[in-house]
Amino acid sequence: MTESRFIPNSYKNLPASGKSSWRSPSNIALVKYWGKRENQIPANPSISFTLNSCFTTTTVSYEKLKEKQHQFSFDFLFEGSPKEEFKPKIQTFLTRIQAYLPFLTEYHLVIESSNSFPHSSGIASSASGMSALALCLMDMEKELNPTIHLDFFNQKASFLARLGSGSACRSVEGPLVQWGSYRGIENSSDLYGVPYPYITHAVFQDFCDTVLLVDKGEKTVSSTVGHGLMHHHPFAEQRFQQAHSNLDKLKTIFETGDLEGFIQVVESEALTLHAMMLTSSPYFILMKPNTLTIINKIWAFRGESNSHLCFTLDAGANVHVLYPAEEKTVVLKFIKEELAPLCQNGQFIEDQVGTGAIKLI
Repeated sequence: MTESRFIPNSYKNLPASGKSSWRSPSNIALVKYWGKRENQIPANPSISFTLNSCFTTTTVSYEKLKEKQHQFSFDFLFEGSPKEEFKPKIQTFLTRIQAYLPFLTEYHLVIESSNSFPHSSGIASSASGMSALALCLMDMEKELNPTIHLDFFNQKASFLARLGSGSACRSVEGPLVQWGSYRGIENSSDLYGVPYPYITHAVFQDFCDTVLLVDKGEKTVSSTVGHGLMHHHPFAEQRFQQAHSNLDKLKTIFETGDLEGFIQVVESEALTLHAMMLTSSPYFILMKPNTLTIINKIWAFRGESNSHLCFTLDAGANVHVLYPAEEKTVVLKFIKEELAPLCQNGQFIEDQVGTGAIKLI
């Protein structure tokens, strides 16, 4: 499949105005995506849990201009206030998707966005934010072409979201979404995420994720820069092969409910992600001392309690503690007593696996 599938025919009878609103969640990768080619194409496949409580709500109001423009006309408000510093990223996104939604230059857009989590919390909002925006814009296209069916709508929304932020393509649907060409899933694609199509044991359908906010500051190295450093990384090919191998392992793990196998794959993936940072040129470290302290405490608690909590990391210092819902009482007690004091201002966010984006208007 090629990008040309998402280039529309000409439209007729453009509406004078309208409004769309979507709530789209963040996601946490189990097999990590690290390294990309041109046009936000992943160097390796990934899979993620869609979250439930960490989400972005975006509303797009649109009004037809008197005449078509050569540039985009839009205002952006975050948490009710204009945010000029966010506009360049949105401008870049709109430029990337112009061929796929060519009507955008005929409208003035008012984009209003807010997060269910503090913007300064250290949780990346690009996945939830870009997916929510892409879904609103797809509502505009559906207004112009009501024949668009749900599967195509979701695929194109995921495709567009990817052009804003790679991982955003995994936030449209849930609870498990796979992205990137992978031999184990027939319809997998580098262009968009697909719902995981195989049997998933009940234990993984309501898995919990408590996000420990270890450091809420801006990262010293952006994810974009980090991805770029994989181009000449001495261990890149081995890493990409490992991702495929771990996806193979997860198929059996998800089907059988093998929690020990899940722990091994997920923690290995998290540490490999940061190992790639440690061994790139230039090298860098995004973990903080308390990140390592938390990991060691998780290992010790798991050994003492025979519980099935594990950790994963994004490209930062924060720790996602993953565990079965039936162990929530025990694990949350441990988190509050032992791990929360290691978080910035004692902050953490309780979340769990969700089902994907929700249309509000």
